Amino acid sequence: MTLNRGRVRWQCRRALLELDLVFTRFLDTHFDHLTDDQVADLESLLVVEDHDLWAMVNGSKPVSDDRWKEMVKLLRAG
Repeated sequence: MTLNRGRVRWQCRRALLELDLVFTRFLDTHFDHLTDDQVADLESLLVVEDHDLWAMVNGSKPVSDDRWKEMVKLLRAG
């Protein structure tokens, strides 16, 4: 599996300020240590609309795909 980590990193830039702040911390702390499988899970999570993604990250909505649970946990951890 060949992933373009630069593209995934770019997709982490979000229009919603709260998410942008969360992803900035996440990228600084965790991104370089992710496995290819984790990056693939993150890439699939990034197709979620910002308000739904924010709801999953802040816990007001359950994580809708089991593959995303680990990424959401890392996003919450900062």
